[in-house]
Amino acid sequence: MHRCIELARLAGGNVAPNPMVGAVLVYQDETIGEGYHQQYGKAHAEVNCIASVKGEHRHLVDQSTLYVSLEPCAHFGKTPPCVDLIIEKRIPKVVVGCRDPFVQVNGKGIEKLKEAGIEVEVGVLENECKQLNKRFFTFHTQYRPYVVLKWAQTLNNKLASSGDDRLLISNECTNRLVHKWRSEEVAILVGTNTAFYDDPQLNTRLWPGKNAIRLVVDMNLRLPSTLKIFDKTIPTIVFNKLQHSLPFEKGAAQTLTGLHYYQVTEDVSLVQQILNGMYHLGIQSILVEGGAQMLQSFINEGAWDEARIITNEQLTIGDGLPAPQLNNYQAVDEQRVFSDVIRFYQNAGN
Repeated sequence: MHRCIELARLAGGNVAPNPMVGAVLVYQDETIGEGYHQQYGKAHAEVNCIASVKGEHRHLVDQSTLYVSLEPCAHFGKTPPCVDLIIEKRIPKVVVGCRDPFVQVNGKGIEKLKEAGIEVEVGVLENECKQLNKRFFTFHTQYRPYVVLKWAQTLNNKLASSGDDRLLISNECTNRLVHKWRSEEVAILVGTNTAFYDDPQLNTRLWPGKNAIRLVVDMNLRLPSTLKIFDKTIPTIVFNKLQHSLPFEKGAAQTLTGLHYYQVTEDVSLVQQILNGMYHLGIQSILVEGGAQMLQSFINEGAWDEARIITNEQLTIGDGLPAPQLNNYQAVDEQRVFSDVIRFYQNAGN
């Protein structure tokens, strides 16, 4: 199962909204097949695993045990049900890391395997398998995107100077890491002031990964059209109170191109409207990159799962914009990248 998880991670950023899944086929303690779900809409892990079995081992398939990190699907989606292939190949035993919370699966795959006379063991490295797909599980059990907060601050907890000049806090290596983080999420969110004063591109130009959908708040649509986020090279959604142009189909995020508008109101939490809207569109995760007010809003409402705080320990300034303040958190990791220290936190309430 450890190997299943290792394989599954190879598809990070390439399979959403599907989960990352790895599979291993074992005959008498010898691995004869491996596979993972490599790309959204393409073959699932079980299919690739069975297809990888070499000719001299084909006759062993119906005497082997299939290990898979997530319950095999039992429904027709982009591909046929994996349980049908497992049954067809007469694999006698399947070891499952954890059940799939997706309503069209959620136990149905396990049930169908058992009905076919296949021995099924469930819950091996269950917590690790759930952690592997924390975005997928949050989306299907809490009905909202998985939320990652990120900011860079000085040693004395400032995000920016008091003037209009942009303060460069993190170093080049840390910046590359941030671009990697962007490639791992479905969408990136910034507030009005961040978009205007920083004019960010919000892409993954420093990392060979997929660009996330850009989200920006501009309640009165006053941001200039010359900003980089409006260049239409990446799907972009503007949250505002004046107009709406997004399709209403569930899961529409998969086919978005260009610039779109999502209308919100001022009498309801903006954070909750963003989360509800993105859930409807099928966006499973959001990286909130700023600014301070936007980040603090997510913190105050408890609407976050992870926080990644980059601190330049060689930089202090006088007057400046204070960094957000976490509450109800648990520290989980820390790493150093030259002058920058990155601290990782989890929401203790989730």
